[in-house]
Amino acid sequence: MPRSLDHGRTAGPAGASDGGESTRERIIAAAMEEFALHGIAGARVDRIAKLARTSKDRVYTYFRGKEALYAHISERELAVIAEATQMDPADLPGYAGRLFDYFAARPDHHRLISWGRLELSGPRAVADDPTRATISRKLDQLRRAQEAGQLDSAWDPVDILALVNQIAMTWASQPEFTEAAAERAKDPSLTARRAAVVAAVASLFPRAG
Repeated sequence: MPRSLDHGRTAGPAGASDGGESTRERIIAAAMEEFALHGIAGARVDRIAKLARTSKDRVYTYFRGKEALYAHISERELAVIAEATQMDPADLPGYAGRLFDYFAARPDHHRLISWGRLELSGPRAVADDPTRATISRKLDQLRRAQEAGQLDSAWDPVDILALVNQIAMTWASQPEFTEAAAERAKDPSLTARRAAVVAAVASLFPRAG
């Protein structure tokens, strides 16, 4: 699985050495794989520890439990995604293309984030959920673009963001259509799927200028 950059580090035990940090990174990498495959409820700390070549006790030394470990990983992954895709409200087709590229190359990362949406929504959601902060920041960007005349002000920003994200992640969230495209599409290439995503967003929200 591709490794993500480490944003928002969780402090280890006092006096942790480079070897301890290496163990921590192995735990994170193993947990990313475990959560992507099994979700939060289905993940097992003993499997994470085994894959990380450490003990369950060592996992709990760094993280209080599965949810704390998932929260750290998902927050870090969201920061990596935001940095890699960079939403420009004056060029939403380009943003959609970058989202498509990111998850086309990392389908396991899409599954990782999707489990959190399924298992931590509703009454289990936390007030400081980094997803909420990301959404709020992007909505502010879209409103400012509308005020500057770069984006149609008839749309509510929340609808814009939801539609663009959904279109961009159509193929990542519906892998069964990838199989259908390989068999039935006039052009079965990934390039053609990306072009369709960009064209769909451009038809709704054209690039400014």
